Amino acid sequence: MESGRVEAKMEKKESGGVSHLALDIGGSLIKMVYFPSNSSRSIDDQVNGSSKDGLAASSDDHHYSLLNGRLHFFKFETSKVDDCIDFISSELLQHRGARDNEASISGKNIIKATGGGAFKFADLFKERLGITLDKVDEMDCLVRGANFLLKTVHHEAFTYMNGEKEYAQIDHKDLYPYLLVNIGSGVSMIKVESDSKFERVSGTSVGGGTFWGLGKLLTKCKSFDELLELSHRGNNRVIDMLVGDIFGGLDYSKIGLTSTAIASSFGKPISENKELEDYRAEDIARSLLRMISNNIGQIAYLNALRFGLKRIFFGGFFIRGHSYTMDTISVAVNFWSKGDAKAMFLRHEGFLGALGAFLSYEEHDLADMAHHMLQEFPQSSYST
Repeated sequence: MESGRVEAKMEKKESGGVSHLALDIGGSLIKMVYFPSNSSRSIDDQVNGSSKDGLAASSDDHHYSLLNGRLHFFKFETSKVDDCIDFISSELLQHRGARDNEASISGKNIIKATGGGAFKFADLFKERLGITLDKVDEMDCLVRGANFLLKTVHHEAFTYMNGEKEYAQIDHKDLYPYLLVNIGSGVSMIKVESDSKFERVSGTSVGGGTFWGLGKLLTKCKSFDELLELSHRGNNRVIDMLVGDIFGGLDYSKIGLTSTAIASSFGKPISENKELEDYRAEDIARSLLRMISNNIGQIAYLNALRFGLKRIFFGGFFIRGHSYTMDTISVAVNFWSKGDAKAMFLRHEGFLGALGAFLSYEEHDLADMAHHMLQEFPQSSYST
C-alpha cells in the first residue's frame, strides 16, 4: 500500500485532483480506476513514479506527452478496506467521482461502484467520506470493460502456452459471440453476444478465493502474492497422484495419456505415512495452483462447447500475468478441445469491472478519452 501512497502524493502535486473514479469491490480485492485531471506527464515521468509492483510502463523508448493524464489502476485487499478509504480521503481524491449537479442529490460526491462490496460497504463510505456509491450492475461492468478493451486497445488479448506469448489479432467485426471467464474470489462465465446482450451461463466457487484461503491454511502464507511466489519454487508431482503412480509401466499411448498426467490432485499423500509438516509449502502451493487453474480451464471449455463458442477470454486478478497459471489454463483448454479452442488472456485482466464502472459515467467523451490514453500508454501502471 505504501507505493500507492507515494504515487498519490506525486499525483496531487501535479494534477490537482481527480475528475473521475470508479471502484469494483469484490470479496477479496478492491479495484480502483481513476483519472487525474489537468495532468501532463511524459512516459519517462510515469516510469519513475510507478510502483515496481505494477506493470512496466513501456519498453519502446517512445516519448509521449499525455495532455490529459492517464488512467491509474490500484488494488487493495477488501479485508483492508480502511486502507482504500484512507487513500480516497487524501486531499488528492477530494471531490472525486462525478459532481451530482448531474443527479438529484446535492452537496455530495457520487462514485460509480460495482461488486458485492458496493452494497456491503455503502454505509461505511458514506459515513467516513460523505460519498454515495452509485451501484452499477457487476455483469454489465465486466462485459462493458472487456468489450471496450477488445475493441479499442491494440495488443490487449494474447495467448500463452509453453512459455510463448502471442498477441491475438481481434477482428472487431467478428468479436461476438465469445465466452468471458472472470476469475475473482469465485468464477463467473458469461456468454457475450453483443455490446448489450450477454448472459451469465455458469461459474464455479473454486477460484482465487479458494487458492488464497486453502493456501493460507496449508502454508501459512500471509498474502496471495506471497503464495503465488512460493508456487514458483514448488513441484506438484510430490503432492499429486500421477497416472504413472497408478498404472506403472503401461504403454500410455493406448489410453491417450502420459505417465506424468495428473490422475488425482493432492492424491499422493493417501499412500504416504506423512503429516502436513512433512511436505514442503512450495510443493503444496504449486499443486494447489495447478489444481484450480486446470479445473477452471476445463469448466470454461465445457461451457464454450455447450454454446458452440471457439473464443474464450480469461480475466480477473487470480491470473496476475502469472506464467504457470496461464500455461495451465491454456493446456487444459487445448487438451479438452483437442486443439480446437484457445485460451486468451487480457492485459488489464483484473480491472474489467472497475473499468466498466468508470465507463458508465455519462459524459460523451469519456470513452474516447480512455481509448486515447490506453492506446498511447496501453499498460497504464497499477499499484498495490
